[in-house]
Amino acid sequence: MPVEPPPTAWTFPDPERFDPDDDLVGVGADLDAGTLLAAYRRGLFPMPGSRRDPMYWFSPVQRGVLPLDGLKVSRSLRRSVRDLEIRVDTAFAEVLAACADPRRPGAWIDRRIRAAYTRLHELGWAHSVETWREGRLVGGLYGVAIGGLFAGESMFHRERDASKVALVGLVDLLRDEHADKRMLDVQWQTPHLASLGVVEVPRAAYLSRLAATLEVPLPAAFDDGLR
Repeated sequence: MPVEPPPTAWTFPDPERFDPDDDLVGVGADLDAGTLLAAYRRGLFPMPGSRRDPMYWFSPVQRGVLPLDGLKVSRSLRRSVRDLEIRVDTAFAEVLAACADPRRPGAWIDRRIRAAYTRLHELGWAHSVETWREGRLVGGLYGVAIGGLFAGESMFHRERDASKVALVGLVDLLRDEHADKRMLDVQWQTPHLASLGVVEVPRAAYLSRLAATLEVPLPAAFDDGLR
């Protein structure tokens, strides 16, 4: 079971006071484990600015969500799924480092984020789903699992389709007897994610569903003790 950290010292804004037209809902606070968990439980997630900027907290007006029965798997992706091996939490640090590679377009994961999510992983809340070929890590993703919520943070690939295969693997892990109550949150819909089945959910609907989602038991893959 994940270890609950000390509670956050910060107070997050009431969702009823969010600007209805702005994804940004808060500035400041810290990235302690208790703060991060409190944020996810209220439908927020952090994004860094520059090294000197405070942390920004977002709750998108239109939230990107992948319905577990809506994942689109092409014929070529099916072949890649057969060719690659899925592992869970065997290389979290390597997945996080690959996602944080500053050479990637749009790189946003800084040392503060890396340290914070490494700590969440140590406590049993953050997880990696990895794709391997012949003992080599070729792709993966990481995110935060709280009850029935999996909040995806980032993914990477070193071979074609390797990150998509990790997503297919994640969806398979979430498809259990509680699948209809789970939620796979990807923050924002992009054209790439839309091609895989990600839809947009209005913020009010997302937040309304979130409370019940958090009460669902963790998937077995994320609830077998600290690694």
